[in-house]
This record gives sequence, structure tokens and C-alpha cells, in this order.
Amino acid sequence: PAPVHPTLCRMAVLLETSLGNLEIDLYVEDAPKECTNFLKLCKVKYYNFVIIHSVLKNFALQTGDPTTTGKGGVSVWGLLPGGEDNKYFMRNPTNRFKHKRFGTLSFVNDGHDLHGSQFIITLGENLDSLDGRHSVFGEVSEESFDTLRKINEAFCDEKNRPYQDIRIRHTIILDDPFDDPPGLPVPDRSPVPTKEMLDTGRIRDDEDINDFKGMTEEEIAEVVRKREAKAHAQILEMVGDIPDADVKPPDNVLFVCKLNPVTSDEDLRLIFSRFGPIVSCEVIRDYKTGESLQYAFVEFESHLDCEEAYFKMDNVLIDDRRIHVDFSQSVSKANYILPKSGFENMKKAYAADKMQLKQTSSSHRAGGKYDMVFDQEEHLAEASGSSHKRSRRDPSPDRSRDKKHSHRDEKHNHSHSHSHGHRDKRDSDRDRDRDRDRDRDRERDRERDRDRDRDRDR
Repeated sequence: PAPVHPTLCRMAVLLETSLGNLEIDLYVEDAPKECTNFLKLCKVKYYNFVIIHSVLKNFALQTGDPTTTGKGGVSVWGLLPGGEDNKYFMRNPTNRFKHKRFGTLSFVNDGHDLHGSQFIITLGENLDSLDGRHSVFGEVSEESFDTLRKINEAFCDEKNRPYQDIRIRHTIILDDPFDDPPGLPVPDRSPVPTKEMLDTGRIRDDEDINDFKGMTEEEIAEVVRKREAKAHAQILEMVGDIPDADVKPPDNVLFVCKLNPVTSDEDLRLIFSRFGPIVSCEVIRDYKTGESLQYAFVEFESHLDCEEAYFKMDNVLIDDRRIHVDFSQSVSKANYILPKSGFENMKKAYAADKMQLKQTSSSHRAGGKYDMVFDQEEHLAEASGSSHKRSRRDPSPDRSRDKKHSHRDEKHNHSHSHSHGHRDKRDSDRDRDRDRDRDRDRERDRERDRDRDRDRDR
């Protein structure tokens, strides 16, 4: 059996990739055939410009296929004259090295215990599922682990192929203890890549897609913040919380909070109108009780007047309360910020929907039935038209009995609606009396506050 700890050939090969260099140490004494295949393929520049076509994060990367499909590649003996029958070589059953280490190299088993040119490099530790199938023949030195980690973090599609090409640009042999097989086609210089090799349909390996290059940490944080805000806005648009992802709050509306519950719309309008003409001033109230929620929105005609009010009215005392003023972030009134054309289109669409709803309601009242999405009732009526005619000519006792029940139900519904109408009128009278008492109490509190202010002035 093979030894558990192989003898290393330090720095045998250097792979120059688009993400950095990989220094390869080979087990030349313990896996001579595998190492011969790898070294001679590097010598004939077989791996030059080959992409890493598969990256399984924290598991393994796979490369060595010039066709970029994951199904090609031959051994070095298949490149020799008359080597058509030697494209692959048998897996060595005595190779018992394990994939325990991060950065272990092994030749890929094609499913029939045959090896060609493709190899894997592990991106994790203790990968027992690979043992006994793929022949281990080397490892990546610890000095190159940073490059492996970069490859491990590559963004890949559902087939584990990186979106941006990761390419072996060059191979350099540092130590080769094996003789070249007869007829080995060693090139005089590194070959030039063909257009087909470079055009993979992915982002080129030399294309810079780093949006943060040359930025400071503060600038990067600002870009990330804007992207996150845009993503959140798109989500809010999809769920219908805002009319458009690019919507912005108005610059002529102030948000006023910490108000006294007795402060009214007229009070705020009078106070803020000294800065300029006001379009609207609204204290937000509970829609059931009518009580003030102690915040309001003040809309100016000019954003300059709005800015002046913002700087001068914050922390001002109104009705014994120090208010807080800020620019409104509400986009509930979309006509503030939508482009005119977009707002006009929105109004036209709303008017069209309203007209269609009105026509549909009229047809419901005239026909006495609701429309179905697929006009199901009309299809059923057409299919059973003859039976309806027969039923009109020959009324059955059941229909007469139904008429009696219907007449009795109508009388009951009429009496019920009559009593319900009396109850609604009584409830509305009670609500009106409660509102009148509340207004009277509020006016009394306001008079008391004014008297207290006059006493303080004296």
C-alpha cells in the first residue's frame, strides 16, 4: 500500500491565474504517472488560457478542459504521434491518498476509472466523498491559499460556473524529474489564445467589475446605503406602499409634532403664515374619536418659506408645548412629487376606472346579477336556454312555494331595515351630541389658557 504521508517535490509548478498564482507541490515519488501527465501537459502549454469551469464553494474547483464544457481534455499520451488510443490512462488502485487537506490536487475520474487532463483542487478539508475515486498527486502550497480563497468566493450560476471567467493564463515548470516521452510536441513559445477560447459568453477575466475601486471607506458605505435604500423602495413599490420607487418627499411640507391636543388647524396656520403663503395646514386626528394625534403637516407655496420656518420654529412654545419641526418624509400625496405627465396619466387612469365601475354598477342594477370573470352565467344560460323556456311555460308547485317564502322574506327584511334605520338615526344623534360637548369643552379649555396667559402678562 502507498504511504499515508507522501514525499513532496516542493514548488514543482507555478500556475498563473487571473486571480493570483498557485504554487503546486507534487508527489513525484508516490504518484509518478499522475505527476508525469500533469508536468508534461504544463510543458506543452496545454493548460494555457483554460478556464476554471466549476467552483463548488467550500468543496472543490475543477479545471483542465480546453473545450470549457467539462467533458473534454486528454492525457499527454493522447497528444503523442499515434496516441489516438491513449487519450486516457487507468486510475492507479494503489493510490490511497485522502482529500483531507485544503488545496489537494487530484485527477478527475471520468466514471470508468480513467483520467485525462482535468483535475480538481479541494476548497475544503476532509472531503471523504472524493477518496478512492480521484487520484491525488499533489497539493497547493500554503503561500497560495489566499488565491484559493478568492476562487472559493467567486459568484457562480446554478451550474456552479463562475459569472466572470477565472483563467489559467500561464504555466511555469520549476522542477521536472521525468524524461519527456518520445515525440512530445513542446512549443517554442507560449501559444496565442484563439477567439473561441476567449469568447466564453461570460465576463472576461481581465474586465474590472470592482465598483469600489479607488473609493474610501466612507464613500463605499454611502454607495452601499444608497443601493440598499433603492432596493427597499422597489420592494415598497411592489407591495403598493408607495406609488413609485423613485418617489421623493416634497420639499415644501413641514412635519410638526409634540403638539398640545388643544392646538387646532387654524392656530398653526396663523402662526406659520408669517413665513409665507400656506397651501394647507392639517392637524392629524383619530378617524373615530376626532381627537388630535398631536402632529400636523404644513404645506407652503414656496420651499424657501418652508426652509425658513424649519430653522425658526423648531423648539418653539405653542400652547404650553415645545414643538419639534422637521421636513416631511411622507409621500402619501403622490401629486407632490410625480412628474406632471405621470400624474396626469394617473388621473386619467383613475377616471377611466371610475367610469368603468359606474357602468358596471349600472348593469348590475339593471340585470339583477353580478358579472363573472369568464362570463360563466351567460355560457350556462346559452347552454340551458331551452330548459328555461320549458320552465316558464310549465311552472311547478315548488316554484309557487318559493314565491310564498320570498314574499314572506321581503316583509321581514322591510321591517328589519325599518328598525335598523331608527337605530342608525339614534346613534348619529348621540354622536352629534358627543361631538358638540367635546367642542364646548375644548373651547372652554382654550379660554382658560388665554386667561392664564393674560394673568401672566400682568
